[in-house]
Amino acid sequence: MVAIAFVDFGGLAWMAVAAVMGTACVIELSTMLAKWRPVTVVAVAAVAGMCVAAQFGGEHALLGAAVASVPVTFLAVLWRSDRRRPTLAIAATLLGVMWIGFAVAHAVLLRKAVHGDGIVIDVLIGTFLSDTGAYFGGRLFGRRPLAPEISPNKTVEGLVCGMITAILAVFCAGLYQTWLPHGTALALGLTIAVMAPLGDLFESLLKRDAGTKDAGRLFGAHGGALDRLDSIMFTIVACYYVWTALAH
Repeated sequence: MVAIAFVDFGGLAWMAVAAVMGTACVIELSTMLAKWRPVTVVAVAAVAGMCVAAQFGGEHALLGAAVASVPVTFLAVLWRSDRRRPTLAIAATLLGVMWIGFAVAHAVLLRKAVHGDGIVIDVLIGTFLSDTGAYFGGRLFGRRPLAPEISPNKTVEGLVCGMITAILAVFCAGLYQTWLPHGTALALGLTIAVMAPLGDLFESLLKRDAGTKDAGRLFGAHGGALDRLDSIMFTIVACYYVWTALAH
């Protein structure tokens, strides 16, 4: 509900929320990949800069901020007195910038689009209900493992339930939004259905490689910001391009 309120506010308020959540996610990722020695301050500055660029400049400014983070990261690694494993340090830093930075900045871009407030809410609801549907579908019907080496508890049946839930959620939301054509609602729902589980598995792979169960403790027993937003990191970017391509 808090997120939806800030979506309604839009503007600087929504940009600030996106930047804060992006910062929290970057810090969690840097902690999780500490052995790679990422330059956390550069990643945080880049993510915040990308949000500002998206709000005041649009796609091209966002791309410029992202591109600038590459040489800045290189210089920051060179500046260190201890330059062990510089390639890994650069890779870990830019992973946060490209994965998290592009996601939160596209959340800002999508809110600025035509009917952006409604579409952002549709994406948030569709993604979270997709995760919920996958969880309960797996608990009730799960038999066949989906990706046992990445996330042993996920099942094919849970995946299917989550995908169906995402499509139905966005389509049903569109029934109350006269400006959202049924075909576009289905396209957005299908996009979420595909991208949400990929985002979830992406973070699960990183956590498995890092040897940790949760990315953080921001939400107590429910894990960190990355654990709550992993699916959104993929769906918000994909839905931005689907919506801008199909919006009239």
